[in-house]
Amino acid sequence: MTSSHAEPHDDWSDRVRDETPAQHLDRNWSSLLQELRVVQTGVQLLTGFLLTLPFQARFAELSDYLRGVYLVTVLSSITATILLVAPISMHRLLFRRRLLARVVHAAHWCTLIGLLYLGVALTGSVILVVTLVVGNSAGNIAGVCTAALFIALWFLFPWRYRR
Repeated sequence: MTSSHAEPHDDWSDRVRDETPAQHLDRNWSSLLQELRVVQTGVQLLTGFLLTLPFQARFAELSDYLRGVYLVTVLSSITATILLVAPISMHRLLFRRRLLARVVHAAHWCTLIGLLYLGVALTGSVILVVTLVVGNSAGNIAGVCTAALFIALWFLFPWRYRR
């Protein structure tokens, strides 16, 4: 691949898959779109749900700590939504401009950063729900467990196999 965003395994793809650079980009874009389809619906539902919470009667009873958790959670969810939908906007605006390599590269980073914000939003959601149902200590423990699972399964475990 002649793109400035060439990946180290491109030679492998050329040898094993017998792909042209355009076919390689098309495959990467298709793969990324499939991944985004899975995560976009969930993050959009989470964001919508979180945006309704301030209009609930019990919201006024939240402690300052839980209001802070809520704000971090809703802002993280909105940021994740923006980042995970951004590749579609990029593709539409750059369609037929022969910039697929740049779109795939930018979309890759938007997706990774979006997943990071989604993990923060999920962790905050767990803290809010468990704290309201069981109490502060249980909410904090559940939040730490959620964050640990998110970091381990979404980043550390896959990172281990990159080397």
